[in-house]
Amino acid sequence: MNATSPEATAPGRIVLLTTSHRVAPGLLSWPAWQALRSADRVLCADGAHPQLPYLREAGIPVDEAAPTAEELIDACAGGRTAVVVATGEGEPALTDGLARLAGTGRVAMPELELLPASYDLPGARLLDLVQVMDRIRVECPWSSQQTHKGLAKYGIEEAYELVEAIEDGDRDELREELGDVLLQVVFHSRIAEEDPESPFSIDDVAGGIVTKLIHRHPHVFGDETATTPEEVKEHWLRTKAQEKRRESVTEGIPLGQPGLALAAKLASRVRTADLDVPLPTGEGIGYELLAMAVRAEAAGVDPEAALRVAARAYRDAVRVAEGVSS
Repeated sequence: MNATSPEATAPGRIVLLTTSHRVAPGLLSWPAWQALRSADRVLCADGAHPQLPYLREAGIPVDEAAPTAEELIDACAGGRTAVVVATGEGEPALTDGLARLAGTGRVAMPELELLPASYDLPGARLLDLVQVMDRIRVECPWSSQQTHKGLAKYGIEEAYELVEAIEDGDRDELREELGDVLLQVVFHSRIAEEDPESPFSIDDVAGGIVTKLIHRHPHVFGDETATTPEEVKEHWLRTKAQEKRRESVTEGIPLGQPGLALAAKLASRVRTADLDVPLPTGEGIGYELLAMAVRAEAAGVDPEAALRVAARAYRDAVRVAEGVSS
């Protein structure tokens, strides 16, 4: 090959290889492995990059270097290919430098390719949340002192704020409130890891609910059949009863929930179990509200939600009477 051949003057190729820290190191796409194996040079500015041990184990030499844009272009001269394994922060200085040189129009630029080597799976950002919570638990003076009991009130508050966002129909608020509720789950799970007698982690929490969902959906994961919501609910209650081995349909109903919701839940359990239980009689508004809640549940109406709608209308009427703009 002489010095003026097309191969000698070809500008070459630069591949910027990006990976996700949420995917186990070494699990790279086939195009990524092909690019790495065929490259004339592989570079990485971070000597502690989690991918490097796996690349070297696969027989791919990696230079721990942070070349400038000019140096990288020179390394690609003669039609050579250089693969840059991007750090967690990306390579802003390098990409800015390449863009600057390309903009001058005076440099024979190599072919530039951005190659994602691994992609986040759905739910991958939950790993970030767990890592952030780990750090906060250790380094934050307030968070490091919290207990399950101390956080209980926030769980109640966040649940009500979530319900309010749903009723308002505000999508941005809904997303934020779901995050706040999720934080409570992750926070409690992180605290639970420190229990000296019966610790558990967020993985145990997630594993438990996965097992429960699979077991209570035999029409999805098993041989059962369900074609209506009523049949699904029947499956759910039957498997739940088998799991809990409860003596009464009232077991497991939290008595601390709002009164109308409590009455409706009791009525739902009684109706589903096909029990004939006459309502208790007595003097006072409580028994009247109980009867109304049972009647609402039988009609498919959530009495707690219905009362909130009416109460919000009442709130609006009060503001109008006060001359306060909504």
